Amino acid sequence: MAEATMKSKVESVIAKRVRPGLQGDGGDIELVSVDEKAGEVKVRLQGHCAGCPMSQMTLTMVVERIIKEEVPGVKKVTPVIGQ
Repeated sequence: MAEATMKSKVESVIAKRVRPGLQGDGGDIELVSVDEKAGEVKVRLQGHCAGCPMSQMTLTMVVERIIKEEVPGVKKVTPVIGQ
């Protein structure tokens, strides 16, 4: 069995550990892109999370922390604003 790519690992972590908490608060998250060389993950917060004044803290303290803990090689998580 081939080793999972960074993108598939990030997708799995978002689905299992990040999305349920955000959906519980009326929000959601979309994985926009993964740059394996740079270790950068781009995400878009949706629903209530998109317009929430606490969204930057949620991104840093929750989303980025969990993804970095679970996926080796991820150095930063960057928000993408808008469509």
